[in-house]
Amino acid sequence: MTFDSNLSRRRLLGLAGTAAAAAAVGRFAWAADPHAHAAHAAHGAHGDDAQNFLRDAKSWALPAPRKLKLATNLNAICLAPVAVADSQGFFRNHNLEVEFVNFGNSTEVLLESLATGKADAATGMALRWLKALEQGFDVKLTAGTHGGCLRLIAQEGGPRSFEELKGKTIGVTDMASPDKNFFSLMLKRHGVDPVRDVTWRVYPIDLLGTALEKGEVQAASGSDPMMYRLRNQPGKRELSNNLVEEYANLSCCVVGVGGNLVRKERPVAAAVTHAILQAHAWAAQHPETVAQDFLKFAVNTNSEEINAILNEHTHAHYSVGKAFVDEIAVYARDLKAVEVLRASTDPRKFAESIHADVFG
Repeated sequence: MTFDSNLSRRRLLGLAGTAAAAAAVGRFAWAADPHAHAAHAAHGAHGDDAQNFLRDAKSWALPAPRKLKLATNLNAICLAPVAVADSQGFFRNHNLEVEFVNFGNSTEVLLESLATGKADAATGMALRWLKALEQGFDVKLTAGTHGGCLRLIAQEGGPRSFEELKGKTIGVTDMASPDKNFFSLMLKRHGVDPVRDVTWRVYPIDLLGTALEKGEVQAASGSDPMMYRLRNQPGKRELSNNLVEEYANLSCCVVGVGGNLVRKERPVAAAVTHAILQAHAWAAQHPETVAQDFLKFAVNTNSEEINAILNEHTHAHYSVGKAFVDEIAVYARDLKAVEVLRASTDPRKFAESIHADVFG
């Protein structure tokens, strides 16, 4: 598969999402998102019930105010809707008083904080969390929030397909990053063994472009906003992203809650999950407002860039219940195939074991 940097699947989805949002009577109708219907069909919701799920904060609001600590990466533009959910009233409408805890990319520390009750809930990337969850953290995933975030960049005259990366070197920021995991899956799907047929080389993210230009690597993977900026540099092109093939309609980021919270206070887990989903859905219709609100958290960016990146993600997509388990099982299956998850792991059972159906 080849990609034109000006007409990628990511951009087509962004354009489609914008058109759908303009045609809908508010993002909370979700009529343009067939996957949303599939997600709630798993709970017996059909027609108007499925369309109204995220519009209905009252059904998931707590009876009294509840303080809650939410761990997230406040520098990640794809999580901007979560960061601005407080100012837009989504948490307040669910009777939640949220305190943010910024863990950045420290996944193990973040998941440990959930498992030990130092934080109540968190948002992050599925492909960074799944290996850690396989190791036994007492954390349950409750929903997928959106798609997008990851990009694979090459020089304009460089490789134009996964097949052409065989024997080549790919630059990454760390060897357990979600982008390395995702593009390993894609290489495997295209007949290239990501363990034996390519070389992975670690660089600071701001040096990936230089490594490409010097020919030290033939492709570079990472997440937004840095990879969005790298793609837009002269002589660079987007070889692929994580909105392709089977993954085009899958969530890349997820909501997780501490296992103890799920067992003892399931309504709280449902309230925070529902509020986060509402925030992402609202962002799909109001990226300009989200971009402005997010500037108080953002570093080295501007509202125009945030808006553009949000429009290339699929914040109109979400998944819960059986549909969400199906998505996690796909990732687990493919992570097992590229030797990230254990060979003995059953993808479906693993997905079910780390999921909590807080809306069921």
